[in-house]
Amino acid sequence: MCPTIVQLIPKPWLCLLQHMKYMDYNQVDIANRQTYNKTSSHSLFVVTGGQGSIDSLDNRDTRLEKGMIMFVPAGRTIVIEGSCELQYYRIELMVAEVKEDKASRLSITGETMQHDPPAFISDPDRLPLIELNYSPWSSCLKSLEQILHGLTAQDWLDQWEIQLRFQEWFRVLLRQNDPEIESPDDRARLQSSIRYIREHYDQPITVDDLAAEIRLTRSSYTRQFKEITGKLPLDYVNAVRLEHSKLLLQMTDDRLHDIAQNVGFNNEYYFGRRFKQYTGVSPGLYRRHHRQEVRVFAPYLEDFVLALGIKPILQTSHRSWGRQQYLGLEDVPEFDVTQLDIGFNETNVPEFIMLNNGYQRWNLERFEQVAPTFYMEHEGEDWRSILKSTADILGKVNRVQDVIGAYEDKAVEAKGQLARHARGQTVALLRISSSEIILYGNQYGYVGPVLYQDLGLTPHFRVQQWASQSRRVGIGLEQLSQLEADHLFITFDNMDSAYPGEERKLLERDEWRRLPAVISGHVYEVDFMTWMNYGVISHGKKIDDILQYLG
Repeated sequence: MCPTIVQLIPKPWLCLLQHMKYMDYNQVDIANRQTYNKTSSHSLFVVTGGQGSIDSLDNRDTRLEKGMIMFVPAGRTIVIEGSCELQYYRIELMVAEVKEDKASRLSITGETMQHDPPAFISDPDRLPLIELNYSPWSSCLKSLEQILHGLTAQDWLDQWEIQLRFQEWFRVLLRQNDPEIESPDDRARLQSSIRYIREHYDQPITVDDLAAEIRLTRSSYTRQFKEITGKLPLDYVNAVRLEHSKLLLQMTDDRLHDIAQNVGFNNEYYFGRRFKQYTGVSPGLYRRHHRQEVRVFAPYLEDFVLALGIKPILQTSHRSWGRQQYLGLEDVPEFDVTQLDIGFNETNVPEFIMLNNGYQRWNLERFEQVAPTFYMEHEGEDWRSILKSTADILGKVNRVQDVIGAYEDKAVEAKGQLARHARGQTVALLRISSSEIILYGNQYGYVGPVLYQDLGLTPHFRVQQWASQSRRVGIGLEQLSQLEADHLFITFDNMDSAYPGEERKLLERDEWRRLPAVISGHVYEVDFMTWMNYGVISHGKKIDDILQYLG
């Protein structure tokens, strides 16, 4: 009889997150093998990429692949082997004990401990590994990413928030795998169907056949499949095929017709159409970008292009705001997006154009006839996805993790330094023009995710009250008077100014002079183009500015 997690941990609501680490075998120089000896804590292994196996040293070898969650009871020794693509979270649990003292009061002690096995297991070494599922998978990964990102929190309230997030994730996991609530047979059969798709993507696949194979109706199969993967079955099949086609385009000189056939598409035309829908570029262009440098024009996306080691042939400028000087592109010609009649001259015609979601504001779609054009669909706050998409279509995928890792290391170090110097002090950012005062929120926009999430600074409560769910909000002088933050970062927007310096007239008003941050000298002017941009370089410069003033 195989025990359940609840039998091994009778009171799972007393589980806390003890330790969490993300393992990427591409960055582990130990022959892609990890040994976990008899640990004193229960562990969860959440596989996010690649394939491998888990050997429990009792002649049982379990295959690991993306989407699997494996519970390993305390006291077991396991060995995990995998290809260089294998990636997983290792989560160690701390189980608190609740005891009743002599005064009839509950006392809770948090210990990492090895519990006695269920009565029907005589040998702790024989406790089985338990495979679990979590759907939707995207929600699982998002929660774990947020938890891992918050582990460096210094403030006890932030640490408590991380434990609450973990316990909510763990509760959902156990609930979805409770045999009295879920249908393990259906879930197991769906997982086997997904594995079949991954292994037989190059063969003819229909939804009717997939559903019939696991004895479900087409509608029930489609519904349950989307709950697990977040995609419709055929969209998932095509995604698997197209990801494999990317590798063939990068690594071989095979004709497009042959690549289409090898990954399961009936003809080259349909393959090409689906590939462009999926990636934003044609297969031929994708292959070319992975083999040679490209002359790229990427208005207001230069940050991402440059971070990947590609210098754009033009840099965006604006008649009022100027250019993005923080990028250091002094030798790159400027392209003023406010001049709608401007075009390219014969020395700077691009081979490829990248546009973000602000292209319509500058009428940049008019250049579609000049060169192949890629439209970035990700929101600016999701700069990691923008960077990954940019790297994919420009052939710089191998640089992405280094760029992201360098930023995250910088943010973690800065967060620790700021926790020591700015603990308990509140912060706000204002964008000031001649016509309005803009307060930036704490969750979205150019600065919120950096200041308040990556660096853990405390927003003034008015920031949360007025702009918590917005990127930015306009405020009047009465509201400004209530913004009693300890520190104010400000930047000036001169686009509406009728004369030089008009945007600074606010600094002469009594409402401004009476602000606590102004009185104490804790107002810091920052560069407009640096702070009013998304991108890993921009965000890194913001961290430098913040450390200069608060660190």
